[in-house]
Amino acid sequence: MNMEFNPMNFIYNLPYMGKGMLGIFIVIGIIILAVYLLAKIGKNDNK
Repeated sequence: MNMEFNPMNFIYNLPYMGKGMLGIFIVIGIIILAVYLLAKIGKNDNK
């Protein structure tokens, strides 16, 4: 088993990792927006 460390592979994979992290942040943002809108729509002002 040949375990070889090549630091340049990390550099080469940065664009893929960046796209993945951007996708995660976009999905989290959509979820936050959906929860905010549902709370706003479902708000009951009758006291």
